[in-house]
Amino acid sequence: MPPRGRPPQPSRARSRIAAPVPPSAPEPTESRKLFRVAGLAAVSALFAHEPERVERLFFDERLKPAVGAYCKAMAAARKPYRMVEADELAKVAGTVLHGGVVALMAPRTLPLFDTEAARRASEPLLILDGVGNPHNLGAILRTAAFFGLPRVLVSDHPGQALPSEAAYRVAEGGFEWVTLERAPALPAALKRLRASHRVFGTALDQTRPTVDAGALTGWRGKQGAKPPAVVLGNEEDGIPPATLAACEAVLTIPGSGRVQSLNVAATAAILIHALTAG
Repeated sequence: MPPRGRPPQPSRARSRIAAPVPPSAPEPTESRKLFRVAGLAAVSALFAHEPERVERLFFDERLKPAVGAYCKAMAAARKPYRMVEADELAKVAGTVLHGGVVALMAPRTLPLFDTEAARRASEPLLILDGVGNPHNLGAILRTAAFFGLPRVLVSDHPGQALPSEAAYRVAEGGFEWVTLERAPALPAALKRLRASHRVFGTALDQTRPTVDAGALTGWRGKQGAKPPAVVLGNEEDGIPPATLAACEAVLTIPGSGRVQSLNVAATAAILIHALTAG
């Protein structure tokens, strides 16, 4: 198997070349720096927002009509693109779950969260503090994009998942529609954020009064009302104590009691719907 992120050289008998690859192909160390984005939805969102970030494009024959405009953009930028057989595309993608198209791009650097900018924007926020599974991160970004939540924050929790190929694959283009920012020293950031937002932590805390997702709605159009910000914690351990202490209120989602809790991505979906409903 070729090094991670490095496209294989297709054989003449089995591959069709949509455009020649320049002779100076990158070395393996350079290829490993590139980030694989698979699936038509994710690749289409990438071309819609930041086509200049795409360094290489690979697709199978069935996706040729759908990616014609992207091939033209790559040709105009003098960047390589290829139509390859399914098995070779799986090697490029590192998975058979590639959806017929793979783009290689340079990874993004997440910007720092600015509490003053958040105050001016007056938007609801979702904050992830230790959500460690990249599939959960991808599912949350997909839901945020679907409902139109403009911004999601991630903390510097050592277990926090960051953008990855797996997360991008699950997000189905969600990363291109949602601003993802880093919020280091989250408890201190939350205390500053409370000047402009009402900050909720999701937890089962018997020592503090709790509210449900209804508390996230009804703020739009009300004089002096603050937009909500909701913190979700690690899948196993929940929100760290220091983070929870910095929240103004504890939020829970009441259920039947037949199971103890929801998956964090399912919880996020319910809360994002409430956040965007206002």
